[in-house]
Amino acid sequence: MTTELHEQLRRAVRDFATQEVAPRVAAMERDQAVDRGLASLIANQGWIGVTIDPRWGGMGAGHEAKTIIVEELSRVSAAAGAVAQASQLGVAKIALFGSEEQQRIWLPTIADGSVLPTIAVTETGSGGHVLGMRSTARRSGGSYVLNGKKCFVGNSHVGGLHGVVVRTGPGSRGLTAFLVEADRPGVALEPHEPRLGLHGFSFGSIRFDNVKVPASAVVGEVGGGLAVAYSSSILYGRVNLAAVALGLHRAVVERVVSEAQNRVRYSRPLGDLPVVQHKIGKMQARLAAASALVYQAASMLDRGQPCDSALIASKHEGVALLLDSVRQGMEIHAADALYSGSAMARLMRDSWCVEPPAGTGDVQAHRLAEGLLHPGRYPDWSERFAGKLAARGAWAAPASTPAPAEPLVLAAADGAPR
Repeated sequence: MTTELHEQLRRAVRDFATQEVAPRVAAMERDQAVDRGLASLIANQGWIGVTIDPRWGGMGAGHEAKTIIVEELSRVSAAAGAVAQASQLGVAKIALFGSEEQQRIWLPTIADGSVLPTIAVTETGSGGHVLGMRSTARRSGGSYVLNGKKCFVGNSHVGGLHGVVVRTGPGSRGLTAFLVEADRPGVALEPHEPRLGLHGFSFGSIRFDNVKVPASAVVGEVGGGLAVAYSSSILYGRVNLAAVALGLHRAVVERVVSEAQNRVRYSRPLGDLPVVQHKIGKMQARLAAASALVYQAASMLDRGQPCDSALIASKHEGVALLLDSVRQGMEIHAADALYSGSAMARLMRDSWCVEPPAGTGDVQAHRLAEGLLHPGRYPDWSERFAGKLAARGAWAAPASTPAPAEPLVLAAADGAPR
């Protein structure tokens, strides 16, 4: 449950989004280019450090606070919310697996907005099949040499530190995560290509051509990259994207209510028509359900409670409910929504861009079913990292935080890595 401290944060982010982000939306839609200034504005607020421990200069405010930030930014601009949520994925690998030295070097610079982190896992030929990646890192003395290409990297064109997972050997134990500075020789960005939506946000491709990094750049253990990728996606990625979807959902409902109140049909407001009222009522019910799911999951993270399935469900249902409401919003706006520059068209485009990342709806449903059919087979990341995920100080819940569980095996009983 959110507290007055959370609501103070909500008001601050809402004011920022209204005053600083909203005036940029029209230009982002028109130009469809990366808005580097937007990323800097958000980072300079210190909000990328919302889950970072205060000893490294972060807020230590936890995942409910992070959800508020992403939701309120997304309510005004899903691109702005995407900037914040993608950076949080970059935080995850360092906060959960980084060495003391890596945390000392990087977390303060992320918390103060000097560096935006990314996570680069996906490849064109493998998509969500992480073990199908082909990018490699070869040991060379006290260094590693990286080669390959990553796609759909959130904040690709504004990130200063890439968390790259590549292959160092065969099988599920053959992936390793590295921290790679964006300005290292051999790191190259491919030109930005506008997507269907999220205009202003960059989620592009990065090439690594004989990029040499020291062995100290390894995050976690050599061969432990699968754990870095999966835990970051489940613990941060799912609920982050659910928060983007929630902000979009709220914007859709507000847009439709305004349309119903102000558009006149048959000498009366459109909202007087029973069919329109019914659709708006269903939209509000979906919004309430999505909000409950995402804040329940975030609250469980803050309290150190096992909640992997709740995190997955928040993304699965949050996006599905959003897309249902977007469809009805398009119906209510009718032909007016077909203009590419209309607010409803923008919300529709942005909403579809939230469905594929961190696993499509089908992938989420599959993971939820596996959790019921084969309990205990796969790692429960929220239980393993409970102590590192919980909120700190004034943001912390009064309930005690359970001790972290023993390290969990990644391989499934049938030998298929998860």
